Formats: sequence, C-alpha cells, structure tokens
Amino acid sequence: MNQRLARLTERIGTSYWLVPSLCVAGAIGLSQGVGAVDARLPQHEHAWYLFRGGPEGARSVLSAVASSMMTFAGLVFSVTILVLQQASNQFSPRILRNFLRDRRSQFSLGIFMGTFVYALLSLRSVRGTAEGLDIESHVPSLSVWLAVVLALLCVGTFIYFIHHVAQSIRAVVILSRIHDETRLTLERMYPEGVGEDMEDPRTTWPEEPASLIVPSPAASGVLVSVDEDRLLACAKQARVTVALVPMMGDFVPQGGPLFEVWGEASALDVKALTERVGIDRERTLRQDAAFGFRQLVDIAERALSPGINDPTTAVQVIDQLHDLLRCMSRRRFPTPLRKDEDGALRLICPRPDWDAYVRLAVDEIREYGEGSIQIAGRLRFLLEDLLRVAPAFRRGELVRQLSLLEASVERAFEDGREAMRAEHANPQGHGPH
Repeated sequence: MNQRLARLTERIGTSYWLVPSLCVAGAIGLSQGVGAVDARLPQHEHAWYLFRGGPEGARSVLSAVASSMMTFAGLVFSVTILVLQQASNQFSPRILRNFLRDRRSQFSLGIFMGTFVYALLSLRSVRGTAEGLDIESHVPSLSVWLAVVLALLCVGTFIYFIHHVAQSIRAVVILSRIHDETRLTLERMYPEGVGEDMEDPRTTWPEEPASLIVPSPAASGVLVSVDEDRLLACAKQARVTVALVPMMGDFVPQGGPLFEVWGEASALDVKALTERVGIDRERTLRQDAAFGFRQLVDIAERALSPGINDPTTAVQVIDQLHDLLRCMSRRRFPTPLRKDEDGALRLICPRPDWDAYVRLAVDEIREYGEGSIQIAGRLRFLLEDLLRVAPAFRRGELVRQLSLLEASVERAFEDGREAMRAEHANPQGHGPH
C-alpha cells in the first residue's frame, strides 16, 4: 500500500470529525428526501401518526428540537473533553488515540448534530401563519413527525453515551482494548508457528563501510510503516544490499540516516526507496507491536507512581502483558535478512526480537514496583509460566529476568518473612494463593 495513502487512512481513522460529518451529510439528504415526499402529501388528509398542527405549531416543534440538539451536542463535547483529560492524567497520554477512534462516541455526537441540521432545514419548508386558513401555507407533517422521532432517538442515544463513557474510562476496558489491538498486530506480523529447533534470527550487518547513506527526505518523525516487499524489489533491481537504519518506532531526525547501501548504487532509485517507508508524528499499532507494550507499561508506571499508588491496576497490566508474551513465545519472528533467488543478501530490516519484548514488558515495571509484594509475586508468576511454555532458545532472557527479580526482592525486603511472601509466585499478585 502506498505510504501516503496508509498515513491518510490512519489519520482518518483517528479523526473525531469523520462520523459526525457523515451524519450531517445524511441529515441533509434525509431532509431533502422527506421534504419531497411531504410536497406530494395532501395537506388536509394525514395518517394518525403525522403532525396535525398548523404552521406556527410546526415551527415551535422544529425550533425546540433544533435548540435541544445543540444542548445535547455541547454536553457530549464537554464530557468527551473531560474523559480525554482524565484518561491522559490517570493512565497515559499515549492512549488518547484510542478514545479519538471510538466510533460510538463519534456516532453519539453525529446523531445530535445530524438531528439539529435536519430540524433546521425542515424549518425552511414551513410556510404560512394561520392555522389552515392561508392557501399558501404548507406544513411538512412527515418532516415534523420524523424530527420528533429523531429527538426521542437522541434521548436514548444520550443515555447510552453516558453509560458508554462511564464504561470506557474503567481500567480493565482501556487495558483490554490496548491488548486486543496489540494482539491483532502480533498475529498479523508474526503469523507462523515456531519449532523447538528454531533459533531467533539476528541482524548481521556487512563489515565493510556503506557505499551510500540515504538521508530522510521528510520532516522529523517516527518510523511507523515499512513496505519490505517493495524495498526488496528496489534492492534486487539495482543488485545492491540495502539496510534500513532505524527500527520500527524509532525517531528519525530530518536529514538523518534512513538507509545504508552496499554495492554499486548508481542504478538504485533512491526516491522509490524513501517512498516505501512511512514517517509520522507519533507511533501507531499498524506495524509496531512494541507500541502496544509501551502503552501498557506506561499505564503500569503511572499506577505505581507515588501520586497514584495503585498496584492493583499495575497487576492488571501485567495480566495483559502476560497473555501477549505467551502468545509470542511460540511464534516465529520473521528474519530481518531478506535474500534474492540467488541467495545474495539484499535487504536488512531490523526489528525487536523476543528478548527485547521481554525486557520492555518486565524491566520498568520491576523497577517502579520494587517494594510491592503484589508486583513481585505477579511478575514471578509471569516469568515461571513463560519458562514452562517457551522454547529452550528463548528461556535465557526469562532466567535473567527471574534473577533480577530475586535481587530486587532482596534489596526491598529486609524482613525474611516478607521477602518469602514476595518471592512466591501469585497470579493475583497478593491474594489467597
């Protein structure tokens, strides 16, 4: 996929205005369609459910609907801003993207704005001042009736929106949402199984100096996407070896090294090469599974800070990290080294390995949670469980993390009885086990 199109798709997906704009456009079309039907209805023969009042009554109803919808829209906007502020302060600023992508909140705002626009446009078609005495008068009975129906629907939507917002700021809901999105990225990026005899691929760079260094032509930002197949095709066509310098999620300064090239680079299409990577202002989960781990770890660190002091939320974070690491423990990590049909190395794309994911998930939480029995017990349960299911070649980092955890417990608990409790693996961190 073209990187510009991918970035545009990502920005549209996180925009808060898309669904409300579509609802407003739908309301305009609905108003025109219902107005055309109203023009064909007899003015003095109405079904029992249609509006039967005169022009002044119709104006009053439509005006009341329009004004009340603006009040509802203002409340939705205010509540959304408060939720964003609370989520940023209590959990992490990096999870705001998840709230902005919430289609339910967008639809709630959209139906209020759409109903407002519909009532406003329907108000134009009301003509006359007398109750049926003016032959030029026109009361859009169906339009007024539909405006009342939409107003009742908005009342139900507002009640649902309050319920949804109250649920969405719960820690378990936020953590589950990040976990689910990260799990999808992992399954997309690491789809294959792994055998006991397989070794993790390591990135090996050529020993000789690069013949060409390609700088980043874009403004500074974070590497968010890479089209490896197209990069490989460019390298094969020029018969050179191309290495991507930054790893997914790394910051790239403007003019900083983006690619290193070995071989005769005169035939290399540098522009096509740079167009195959995406650089944006912040990380996304499109190809960056480590960003999901980063969000979860940030929430745990915030929960373990002295100002919040909520180790139970940190334990819930470890629950999600545990499941993600267990999912990855027996998956094949695609090799960062891509070769052509003749076996010549053509492309190097560095990526996090198993050890990097384990360190990302455990190191900072262990450091910030030092002195907490809950954190020590839950991390030990995570590591011991992974040691049981991970292949032999992936146990080295787990053993190292277990020894670091034991050293942390020894430093934090001088009383041997407390240290013994902290060294006991517990799936709840601290509970009946």
